[in-house]
Amino acid sequence: MSDFDSLAHRDVANQIHPYTNLAQHQESGPLIIERGNGIRVVDSAGRAYIEAMSGLWSVGLGFSEQRLVDAATRQFQKLPYYHSFSHKAHSPSIELASRLVGLTPDNLNHVHFTNSGSEANDAAIKIVWYVNNALGRSAKKKIIARKQGYHGATIASGSLTGIPSIHQDFDLPAIPVRHITCPYYYRHAHPGETEADFSRRLALELEELILSEGADTIAAFIGEPLIAAGGVIPAPEGYWQEIQRVCKRYDVLVIADEIITGFGRLGVMFGADYYGIQPDIMVLSKQLTSSYQPLAAILVSSEINEVLVNQSARLGSFVHGFTTTGHPVATAVALENIKIIEERGLVENARVVGSKLQAELRHLSDHPLVGDVRGAGLVAGVELVADKVSKKQFDRAGELGAYIFRRAHDYGLIIRAIGDTIAFCPPLISTQADIDQILSAFEHTLRDATSWANAQGLH
Repeated sequence: MSDFDSLAHRDVANQIHPYTNLAQHQESGPLIIERGNGIRVVDSAGRAYIEAMSGLWSVGLGFSEQRLVDAATRQFQKLPYYHSFSHKAHSPSIELASRLVGLTPDNLNHVHFTNSGSEANDAAIKIVWYVNNALGRSAKKKIIARKQGYHGATIASGSLTGIPSIHQDFDLPAIPVRHITCPYYYRHAHPGETEADFSRRLALELEELILSEGADTIAAFIGEPLIAAGGVIPAPEGYWQEIQRVCKRYDVLVIADEIITGFGRLGVMFGADYYGIQPDIMVLSKQLTSSYQPLAAILVSSEINEVLVNQSARLGSFVHGFTTTGHPVATAVALENIKIIEERGLVENARVVGSKLQAELRHLSDHPLVGDVRGAGLVAGVELVADKVSKKQFDRAGELGAYIFRRAHDYGLIIRAIGDTIAFCPPLISTQADIDQILSAFEHTLRDATSWANAQGLH
């Protein structure tokens, strides 16, 4: 029996690893992951872990899907590389573009490929600016994003990101972006305010910002359907309907950043389906290839594409792209990835197994350290607090989260600490038994964290 099989048939919580001095382990160097199988990975010392974060919110099909390896191999043998400049194309990228148009909201009919989500969000902003210049609206360039939203780490996408550490000492934001209140109901709702009322208040804030800046200067609003890396923050009731209403009134494009929520993560194919979003632009990456190959896509409406085509004809070309835009191997892998998701019913699996994850985590709501449990589908967050009633955060923010992140390794579990919020994002292929093991390991970790917090005097 392999170490993967052994782990699958025993309680993860009993798989305490030999090292216990966590500080010493961290100082000794990085955790080196050598191989993976299914939802599990093994490090260089032979210790196995459930990867309850899908790597970086991205490995939908797990770490050993042979069909993706075979798809890449076939394409490497047939055409290992070609570009998409100078009116050139190749079959995998053409077929993938067609598949994406068929899967996404009806108004999104044209696709541009890049290599990463950060590049894709950069490209989306360039497209918005290009279109407004073509339409003679040279002042309409500002982008509205949300505090705690995450859109990447390049100069433009890092500017869109609303996390201060992404900006610090990088001279960001470096583009005209305005950040508004995060739709973080647990932290930002007024006493007695319903989710619907909270959503209306945030929409009013958006409208007031547009009016104060001047509607003729606001080009687009960008948002993740569910904020992930910023703390696992689902949109409150009515939020996207209210935001879209304001954007439409003032001719502000809506960009849906589906880099994490796309391809079944919330139990439906896209976050736009889950929240009723009709974006003008959609950005995809991560689970597009289950991260077996670097690839991202920007989908735009026919209205936007028409302006792009006409302006490019006037200028002689659309001067944007990368050496590996729409790489044939990456697009071939994406096609096979989407086939597998559909054939195996993994979107429905994410809905069913995700419901179990959400329900089981909410059973921890009475724990003295747990302030809020939230999420949708196979994305969940557990926020830890010093005081449940007042929602008081710890004086030494992030210390408890960091301890839990490290300690979970001892129980064979990889999760993520976003400050003192613990994030979960297991692969789409996860089973209900896998969720049981994840929860068992986390409960043991939380038990240890309670003792550690008391010993450290955290309050």
